Amino acid sequence: MARHDILIGGFGAAGAATALALVAGGVPARDLLILDPAAGADGPERVPDARILALNTGSRRFLATLGVWDDVADAAHPMTGFAISDSALGEEIRPALATIGMEDGAEPIAHLVPLGRLTAALRVRVREAGIAVRVVPITALSAGPDAMRVESGDRADSARLLVGADGAHSPIRRLAGIPFHGWAYGQTAIVATIRHTLPHEGRAVQHFLPAGPFAMLPLDEGRSSIVWSEAGAVARAVLAADPEAQRREIARRAAGWRGEILAVEALSAHPLNLRLARRFVASRLALVADAAHIVHPLAGQGLNLGFADAATLAEMVLERLRLGLDPGAPDLLAAYQARRRPPAVAMACATDGINRLFSNDSGPLRLMRDFGAGLFERIPGAKAWLMAQASGVADGAPQPSQDGRG
Repeated sequence: MARHDILIGGFGAAGAATALALVAGGVPARDLLILDPAAGADGPERVPDARILALNTGSRRFLATLGVWDDVADAAHPMTGFAISDSALGEEIRPALATIGMEDGAEPIAHLVPLGRLTAALRVRVREAGIAVRVVPITALSAGPDAMRVESGDRADSARLLVGADGAHSPIRRLAGIPFHGWAYGQTAIVATIRHTLPHEGRAVQHFLPAGPFAMLPLDEGRSSIVWSEAGAVARAVLAADPEAQRREIARRAAGWRGEILAVEALSAHPLNLRLARRFVASRLALVADAAHIVHPLAGQGLNLGFADAATLAEMVLERLRLGLDPGAPDLLAAYQARRRPPAVAMACATDGINRLFSNDSGPLRLMRDFGAGLFERIPGAKAWLMAQASGVADGAPQPSQDGRG
């Protein structure tokens, strides 16, 4: 049975970033192993994931420390502000309920990056670092006092720490017996790239409509990414419609904020859920990203939370390894959960509350929303606080150290 310091289940963006953060901090690549049954499915024949990520400042800085940001910077589009409207679908004019913009000289609120491009760049860096990747499923776990035994295919490996980064349907979480609580929203996120006639000037728009939020995120001039949360039955009808009908439905919701919608590209659909793991850790195991939490995409914080998990876990593990201590010790895992579960719970509650508050056509609730937005516009410092929270650096984003273990 092969022995490793750390074994990572999952070769998506979060798993790859965790591995690179550990190597950047001084862990020899030979002490790591990544297992993922889909790890070989990223060749040139595979259709890349066209979803767009809104990476906040904390995530961008984290990727820069890993040497990955330069690999995707040419495909990253800055978001310099956003506007919010709250209207019925039939209203042709939707005035902004609230607006937020960058202060002079400040970093962009976020950068919009294609998920497929980012994942591919992370995977290339992992392989260049010499980290072993095996294309096998994890089929059994057994935690001992000193190591976790991991069975995959016809092999068994042991590691002092297993990182579960294997997504929303995490086999690792299931094998560890960790409950995953939450619910389906009954909404589907329709994601697409649109071409339009008016410039976006780097600003995003979020229309809160009775069926769910409709966001337009700036790409290069003349193009935006949309994330349209819609009732499941309506979403299925839109997906089955012809391209012209799809364009008309998108234009109806855009309400002229991008001028005329000229074309719709790379349309896909994704059911929306809220899910939280009862625990982010178990004996010799830590969960990160979607394996631990799934939140509504209206704030664009899903993978930002996942990268914060990866950076925090790597930072804590590296500190232990430099001292010659156990990277999978119970006190380390308890400290990791104490640092990362509260932000995930807070984001889940915030996005769920906002979605429920706005995804309806109640007159009294609309009055309350309009009143709250008016207060937000007038309270000194409110926008600066929100920008700091959205940037991912309000509490100081953890960064993997660049020095060796010593």
